[in-house]
Amino acid sequence: MTRLLPYPILTACLALMWLLLAGFTSGQLVLAVLVSIGAARALKALGEVSPPVKRWIRIAEFTGIVLYDILRSNIAVAFILISGQRRASKSGFVTMPLKLRNPAGLATLAVVLTSTPGTAWLDYNSARGELLIHVFDLVDEQVWVDQILNRYEKPLLEIFE
Repeated sequence: MTRLLPYPILTACLALMWLLLAGFTSGQLVLAVLVSIGAARALKALGEVSPPVKRWIRIAEFTGIVLYDILRSNIAVAFILISGQRRASKSGFVTMPLKLRNPAGLATLAVVLTSTPGTAWLDYNSARGELLIHVFDLVDEQVWVDQILNRYEKPLLEIFE
């Protein structure tokens, strides 16, 4: 079974995403299954290995936190842009130390920070373990450091390390 589906969860998620985006018809179902199996097998041929997950239950909790933060950030950024009231704050760069070293955890953190409006992952120095992000509405640098380390890095450490 693992020869046909080396990454069954990835395959199912890709097929589901395909169907959600393209619409559910019998033709789209066949195409979604074929493309997702092909993508999973291509990853296997490239030598990709599944990241070890230590605590599966934390994934659901982490997903809820991220979705809430994305929604809240969308509203805040939209308010700033639509109202034209930029307040006294300004955008800026924040550097923070990370304990997270797992490549899958770092990739997840990069996706979370970049998909949250108002923040962008810019650089990660693996030698020093420092992350550089850009914040659209930077009021207090320490608040951002604490939020990222407590809300994102801490659960990712529990999930991947």
